[in-house]
Amino acid sequence: MDSGQATVTLSRMGCYAEDHAVHLDEDLPDMTNDIVYTIFLIFTGAAVFATLALFARQALLVAYILLGTLLGPSGLGLVTDPDLIRGIADIGIMFLLFLLGLNLQPQDLLRMARKTTLVTLGSSLACFLLAAGLAWLFGYRWGEALLIGAVAGFSSTIIGLKLLPTTVLHHQRMGEIIISILLLQDLIAIALLLLLGAGGENGVPLYRLVLLLASLPVLALFAFVMERWVLTPLIRRFDTIREYVFLLAIGWCLGLAELARLLGLSHEIGAFIAGVSLASGPVALFVAESLKPLRDFFLVMFFFSIGASFDPRMLPLVLAPALAIGLSLLALKPWVFRWLLARTGEKPDTGLEIGFRLGQMSEFSLMVAVLAWEQGVIGRQAAYLIQVSTVLTFLVSTYLIVLRYPTPIAVSADLRRD
Repeated sequence: MDSGQATVTLSRMGCYAEDHAVHLDEDLPDMTNDIVYTIFLIFTGAAVFATLALFARQALLVAYILLGTLLGPSGLGLVTDPDLIRGIADIGIMFLLFLLGLNLQPQDLLRMARKTTLVTLGSSLACFLLAAGLAWLFGYRWGEALLIGAVAGFSSTIIGLKLLPTTVLHHQRMGEIIISILLLQDLIAIALLLLLGAGGENGVPLYRLVLLLASLPVLALFAFVMERWVLTPLIRRFDTIREYVFLLAIGWCLGLAELARLLGLSHEIGAFIAGVSLASGPVALFVAESLKPLRDFFLVMFFFSIGASFDPRMLPLVLAPALAIGLSLLALKPWVFRWLLARTGEKPDTGLEIGFRLGQMSEFSLMVAVLAWEQGVIGRQAAYLIQVSTVLTFLVSTYLIVLRYPTPIAVSADLRRD
């Protein structure tokens, strides 16, 4: 082959490669750009909305929900695939429950349980009766009314703790009570999520419920054996390499979450048990602090996905019952907590403040609403009712707290405490 033929051959090969590359670009969607663009919209918008929320003395998670509604399919339509975001956001819920488990010292919970168990159960029962009765009066089925009543008794862990000063002795004592109540509420919520995950519109088959009840202690036993004989020795051997401890904790959380799914439980249950198994270990505090930024990243995605999946056209259908339930809970909880905590020896003013700080519904209420709708336990309208009631209580409760009590973002400089 002479030089002229070689040049022609190489030229043809170059043209073929260029044409082939063009076809590859046309065939493969630019998923990277789509994901980067979506994350850009979410976090740039979240920064703007968070700034506005702080000036308005509101919880940041409310800003994320409103941003999702604005940018989602029912709003401007800039984010058209909320299911993708929801899939990513579910990881945030796993990390939330993992960190909750890390903070669940069994001995601390037992120490406070004598005082707060009756308070938690009594307040939950009062909220249940109120919300379920109102939902039934507004025409919801008994099954839907019962679930609405069940989620009404939960309070927001995020709002309750983030608006509580930790540098004042009075609020350190109050913080112990609030954390104990929230932990017990969260355990009830996790049990409810477990039951919903096991069943559906036809209920929970007896054999499946038995398997689930058997799987839970098996998973817990496996977790504590692994923690004692594998994880703790590894951590003590390599505890100076913080990157390794960080990776080991993430792998443990996600690994046990996946094992829970294989056993018929949920990812969230597995992540929670993974956290509890490490709670008494030597690195629980380090892991909890290290994972907070990662948790916050995914939680922004979770609350954004809640807003993105919301259809404003449903608002007229649920606004009246949402106002009735939300405002009634906000009015009831302070006095219920005041009365119940006074029975345990706390000052009435302390009980009243705790009631205001726990007056809202919970992020777990949103999770239960979504899961119950997906499982066919409740209808779409009932799920939207729970979501609107929850967001309404977030808004009003946050404003009441920063207006009346010391918080890091209080309206008055005299009330601003870290």
